[in-house]
Amino acid sequence: MRDPILLTPGPLTTSLATKTAMLHDWGSWDRTFNVLTAGIRQRLLAIIEDTGDYTCVPLQGSGTFAVEAAIGTLLPREGKLLCLVNGAYGKRIVQLTKIMGRQVSVLDFGETAPVDPQRVAQALAEDASITHVAVVYCETSTGILNPMPAISDVVAVAGKKLIIDAMSAFGALPLTVTGLRFEAVIASANKCLEGVPGMGFVLVETAALEQAAGRSHSLSLDLYEQWRYMEQTGQWRYTPPTHVMAAFDVALDQFDLEGGQTARLARYNGNCRQLIEGLQQLGLKIFLPEEIQAPIIVTVHAPVHPNWNFAQFYQLTKDRGVVLYPGKLTAAETFRVGCIGAIGQAEIATALDAIEYALHTMHISF
Repeated sequence: MRDPILLTPGPLTTSLATKTAMLHDWGSWDRTFNVLTAGIRQRLLAIIEDTGDYTCVPLQGSGTFAVEAAIGTLLPREGKLLCLVNGAYGKRIVQLTKIMGRQVSVLDFGETAPVDPQRVAQALAEDASITHVAVVYCETSTGILNPMPAISDVVAVAGKKLIIDAMSAFGALPLTVTGLRFEAVIASANKCLEGVPGMGFVLVETAALEQAAGRSHSLSLDLYEQWRYMEQTGQWRYTPPTHVMAAFDVALDQFDLEGGQTARLARYNGNCRQLIEGLQQLGLKIFLPEEIQAPIIVTVHAPVHPNWNFAQFYQLTKDRGVVLYPGKLTAAETFRVGCIGAIGQAEIATALDAIEYALHTMHISF
């Protein structure tokens, strides 16, 4: 039996080569593994076209671990974060910043609109105490694509530092040091780079990190100490996710062979178009308008029908080998279907067949 197709925001469907890379054991202090780690760090910097001003700090755990580490290390104790929110993951940044006892101001755009750069400029002009701005590139609670170049320009003009949560964007959506101005970008192995869960990473200006000693609220989430130890020894401070890193190295090989960011975006764009057209043909309504829909995950309105039950719908599609994702909105009942991972037209077609089967079995028609 083949693995199910994971049409979620991550973990994702991975290739056989990526899975196979996890069949071997690695010594965490062994030179071979240290070389692997160093190579991955350089390969990630190459994706943003770094010319020497940035460093890559990998961290054990989920993407949220890396987000918390970045905020806790880069935001000074006396600093203030402006968080641009239009979904659950922006709200999570607000929550973790408050928990660590740092100042945070919130600019909320609701669940249906992208960030408005002019409102950001106004907020920065009105509050001189803000030192950093945080934003989610692609907010996967809906699939909204935020206008990163315009946001980056506004923040830079105001003389503030930008921290980008690019968890569901990195490797697919454009993100380079020449196209955007930022202090740090945060992502993880198991999204658009199609690795497996267990490792996040922060690409950060080396000069900013050098000034961050002693800022972190945490021992294990201290990005500065993780970086300093890696630079001095080539090793991770604590037990590394060895199998995850081995799989990630192979996933990066496939990323390069495919043609890098532009080729991956093209495949995801094709997946997204095919998915949306197929869902609409089945009578389902897409939540976001096309102009702000990122080719990462599609939010779909739940059918307005007395037979609708997401739990039953989920199980029926799973029985056909497809795993979907529940909605994450407060104002509308929805479900989500991902476009990313080691999938293409055949897998999207299989997903559409599974959705059609589930609706027919539930006697839902439009």
